[in-house]
Amino acid sequence: MVQNQTCRKETPSQTAGPYLHIGLAPGAAGFEMFARELGRVIAGPRCEGERIGVEGRVLDGAGAPVTDVLIEVWQADALGRYNRPEDEGGAPLEPDFTGFGRVVPDFATGVFSFETVKPGPVVGPGGESQAPHLNLWLVARGINLGLNTRMYFADEAEANAADPVLGRIESAARRRTLIAGRDNTGSLPVYRFDIHLQGATETVFLDI
Repeated sequence: MVQNQTCRKETPSQTAGPYLHIGLAPGAAGFEMFARELGRVIAGPRCEGERIGVEGRVLDGAGAPVTDVLIEVWQADALGRYNRPEDEGGAPLEPDFTGFGRVVPDFATGVFSFETVKPGPVVGPGGESQAPHLNLWLVARGINLGLNTRMYFADEAEANAADPVLGRIESAARRRTLIAGRDNTGSLPVYRFDIHLQGATETVFLDI
């Protein structure tokens, strides 16, 4: 005799938030909970290399800024080395360089910004040279899985042309969604990079 079994429905998918800032970047939410908050300093003032600023917005399909997004940044130093033992290459890594940051936008304007050093070319897993870039991971309410993308530098045209990741994107217009323009009008060079979640100018996201 077959017993009746209760039919169970799928549980709703979970989205990140709405307490991202409190849990991962409490300082941005006005909670000074830690003496040293993880992700606030990517490259300290004693790091070698050109100091730069990065500014931008995360925009939804209608072009409106997303203000509750959390962006994690992972980058190499000016010599193209990540903050990991296998990248030391016989020389110690800089103690003032973490290479990791957590960034949230201004709640009113939707603009995110941070200061760091411009990374150098990176040696990829197969030994090929990758153009200088920042690795970005985004999560927010409405995003079930974090989105991975990269930010390249417009003034590294030769390196960008040979980059194996950019080279896999056939459309020039799509490649441009990963390129940040440089603004030299201020005391600090600033690279401006908007991330479009949807629409005709949707940023290229990577399946990592």
